[in-house]
Amino acid sequence: MKKINVRFERDQSTDDIDVVIRASEKDDQILSLIEKLSTRESVKLTLLDRNNCSCVIDEDEIVFVSADGKNVRVTATSGIYCAKQSLQSIEELLSRKFLRVSRFELINLSMVQKYDFTIGGTLRIEFNNGMETWASRRYIPLIRQRLSGEEGYLC
Repeated sequence: MKKINVRFERDQSTDDIDVVIRASEKDDQILSLIEKLSTRESVKLTLLDRNNCSCVIDEDEIVFVSADGKNVRVTATSGIYCAKQSLQSIEELLSRKFLRVSRFELINLSMVQKYDFTIGGTLRIEFNNGMETWASRRYIPLIRQRLSGEEGYLC
């Protein structure tokens, strides 16, 4: 087992945490360390079902989150729920596998089956459950940038 040196460097230019692992090769110890560092508990949201009863939904179940005025709707594999939080506050809670595709919608990238960039410049997003949504043209450059860095997402 190799010795692991850990140090903290202050960088006031970022609010994020950036971890770099330097080693002569990527071996099992490195892979294990990467997995431990990148694993985090998934977020659980308290939502209201159609009977106005509180229920807890894991972020892994969420297909997309959409806002219509002050109403925020969470579409999950188990049904459709209402949220008391704003779309922005939900976006801040959820992990990086969620992506804003319009002013009113967040999608779960792991639930996406297919992306179709049309000739007109719009983007149709099809989910594993057969549902679909459209991305706002304004967000397409950001979506392209994000998806280009994630293997298997861009067609």
